[in-house]
Amino acid sequence: MNTSWRSASLAAAAVAVLALMTACGQETTPSVGSQVGATAGVGDLGNAGTGTGTGIGASNQQGAAGASKPAGELKVSTNAELGEVVTDSAGMTLYRFDMDTAEPPKSNCDGDCAAAWPPVPADDATAGAGIDKSLLGEVTRSDGTKQLTIGGWPAYRYAKDTKAGEINGQGVNGKWFALAPTGKKASPANLPGLSVRRTELGDVVVDRNGMTVYRFSKDQAWPKPVSACTGSCLEKWPAVAPVDENDVKGIAKKGLMSFTRPDGVKQMTINCWPIYTFSGDKKPGDVNGHGVGGTWFAVAPDGKLIKASKQGQ
Repeated sequence: MNTSWRSASLAAAAVAVLALMTACGQETTPSVGSQVGATAGVGDLGNAGTGTGTGIGASNQQGAAGASKPAGELKVSTNAELGEVVTDSAGMTLYRFDMDTAEPPKSNCDGDCAAAWPPVPADDATAGAGIDKSLLGEVTRSDGTKQLTIGGWPAYRYAKDTKAGEINGQGVNGKWFALAPTGKKASPANLPGLSVRRTELGDVVVDRNGMTVYRFSKDQAWPKPVSACTGSCLEKWPAVAPVDENDVKGIAKKGLMSFTRPDGVKQMTINCWPIYTFSGDKKPGDVNGHGVGGTWFAVAPDGKLIKASKQGQ
């Protein structure tokens, strides 16, 4: 009787392993050339939460000054990369922060974060052409001041935008995005959750914001996805959130699934490998993360790594 039970258990285990191998087949990581792209530590990538960031000393004064500037009549500006974005009366781009909430409105950017990302005062802000005034509101910050909200999202300027129309804050730290007139993230189109974009590396996978998607060679795909990027690594390489397989375009669907990380965050995979964006990419089409540390590489539509040699290295 014991022998039969043991045999049945071994058979069940074998079936489970076979299923995992079918879903997440092992892939041999290609040998890569020399390190490509940005290899130094990322400088001022913005702040997460009330993060302190680096390299913002000089911009703190500028940010503080920017915080006192009234918004005036809000305008809609068409950007070649992002489509329609909201600007203040001086033409400065307004941003939203993924760590904030819109329902109910709440700002989670204080201290050094607010110096780099000055909150837009709600006083005297009015809706110009193309902006629905019913979407404008305000939220009381922790210091008691009133901050403008658009579609419920607290609005900010970026201290490193020094001229009208600049979008230097777009995609910073993977959490800051220009505001569309609806309060959503500005986007040139309603992109799928994952799609393909032509870059200097050739065709690469991008997320719904058009930002390049990467793989980490220290991760694991077999027999199940495991991410080796934790803690501060995730600040530079934000995990891509789960995407429905029907919300992808031009990408092989083998191993297209999500898994739950030890920290409880759900992360998307392609070909069973965890995928990320790079906080050092400032705009759609940037591939600054490709080759960083000799371990991070953009992802091809078939889910494989794009070799460094494609950049002529």
